[in-house]
Amino acid sequence: MNITLAKHHGMCFGVRQALRSTHDAAKRGPVTLLGQLVHNPLVDAHLRTLGVQQGELDRLGSASTQGVIISAHGASDRDRSAWKQTGHQVTDTTCPLVRKAHDALATLVEGGYFPVVIGQSTHVEVRGLVGDFPQARVVLEEGDLDQLPHHRRYGVISQTTQPLLRVLRLVEALKQQHPQSEVRFVDTVCHPTKQRQSALEDLCRRCTVIIVVGGRNSNNTRQLTEAARQFGCTAHQIEHPSELNATWFSRGLEVGVTAGTSTLDETVRDVVEHLKMIAANLPQPGILSSMLGR
Repeated sequence: MNITLAKHHGMCFGVRQALRSTHDAAKRGPVTLLGQLVHNPLVDAHLRTLGVQQGELDRLGSASTQGVIISAHGASDRDRSAWKQTGHQVTDTTCPLVRKAHDALATLVEGGYFPVVIGQSTHVEVRGLVGDFPQARVVLEEGDLDQLPHHRRYGVISQTTQPLLRVLRLVEALKQQHPQSEVRFVDTVCHPTKQRQSALEDLCRRCTVIIVVGGRNSNNTRQLTEAARQFGCTAHQIEHPSELNATWFSRGLEVGVTAGTSTLDETVRDVVEHLKMIAANLPQPGILSSMLGR
């Protein structure tokens, strides 16, 4: 059993920056995190050890502390201002690349384009993106395009963690459905997401089983898992090394490991070490052949 780690994997700079900012805020005094800082339960547990309390971005009054923290997924200007107006001191850990998506959407709207966001309508990042633009529509599948009102100019951005190929396919489908309209697309899929998707494709060329490490409610982690399966690999998504199952590797396979952008470095290291222990305990090839009756 050979273990290969993806060239690009794991925590991105935006998540690292959000963690540092949250640590600093917690040192200054009691703080309440408005939502989930990043989609990773191990990060949640770590922040609880720092005394970080939990609140809800869209529920004013859910924070008992003066200090509040906006997660790396961002928020609408409306929500950000509402918390400030109620007297709270806001620490904003929005990822710079999510902020870039906000700015791109605002520029399109100011330019007279009808706003379209490609992404999951229930995801906190997407809710933040469209929060200041009630006319905006969110699409994820080609069928969603049928619900768009006719407009002479469409301005399209994407949730930062969407697969680029899906985004480009939807943009092209929008152009075909509205050939008389102008469709302006601003690519806001973040560079770390693109790197990890590209590195996964390379990994899948060499491996038959892929282990994807990250939170189950992390969109970019889930997209890596789905992509690995589309490339023909057997993929397992886990949050913790203890979830690894030795039976997944009973035939001594080429195993690839990758991780979502909110996954801690130490978690990835622990997964690789656990895989090495599983590999060390697999039957030797001759013994395995005998067990299989060959």
